[in-house]
Amino acid sequence: MDPHRPHLTSPSALFKSILAHRHLIFKLARMDVISRYRGSFLGLGWSFFNPLLLLSVYTFVFSFVFKARWGEGTGDSRSEFALVLFAGLLVHAFFAEVVNRAPALVLNNTNYVKKVIFPLEVLPVASLLAAVFHMVISIIVLATAFLALNGFFHWTVLLIPVVVLPLAMMMMGFAWFLSSLGVFVRDVAQTIGILTTVLLFMSPVFYPMSSLPVNLQWVMLLNPLTFIIEETRAVLIFGNLPNWAGLLTYSIISFICMWAGFVFFQKTRRGFNDVL
Repeated sequence: MDPHRPHLTSPSALFKSILAHRHLIFKLARMDVISRYRGSFLGLGWSFFNPLLLLSVYTFVFSFVFKARWGEGTGDSRSEFALVLFAGLLVHAFFAEVVNRAPALVLNNTNYVKKVIFPLEVLPVASLLAAVFHMVISIIVLATAFLALNGFFHWTVLLIPVVVLPLAMMMMGFAWFLSSLGVFVRDVAQTIGILTTVLLFMSPVFYPMSSLPVNLQWVMLLNPLTFIIEETRAVLIFGNLPNWAGLLTYSIISFICMWAGFVFFQKTRRGFNDVL
């Protein structure tokens, strides 16, 4: 491999790289997940007990202490607010895990930067795959809790991959952009941590979109998490079909973001070695 050859930036190069290095991506993602729980007594069991504990706390606090209701026409179940809240939180947690870790991905793997033949572009992909693992566990916990409380779950839960995929593509673009930018601007990591916290409260996680004035709801829709959170609740909690037209539009925007992030990463990666 010629180290001075420009790295390809076309959409086909993006998908070819992921496909060609799929085994490496899965191996890195597996190592990432295992390393988080290595040495603990329960090991990977923590990936299940953490969301289970959070859901139990939310159910107790919001359903039995505050007796909160999500909104009119959403049912009388006292536990529904906790389920709806948890559905929003798992989407935000998925986004925050990838984006918060992105600025340090290259910095924490400087040994790979020195290796000319190592495909650095797979690092954000592996990080995303590890986050997908944790999100799947959270969805299983949520679906199990819904089944236990209601005696059934909606068949639309099977559509959750279709809903989450566009967000994953957009996050991939953010991860490529931030992982490269984090090499040159070390303050990015701290800034992103603050922004993801702000997004938690600026997303319809703790409150429904309908609680906002109609003339302000379009501002909330500028948040990339808003649409996916609403659609996730639709298929997981309320048993509704997703907004197909909205998903198509979101997917197109996400693909553009993903490609732009990939291009930025490929154009700037030649400077990693000099900075590190």
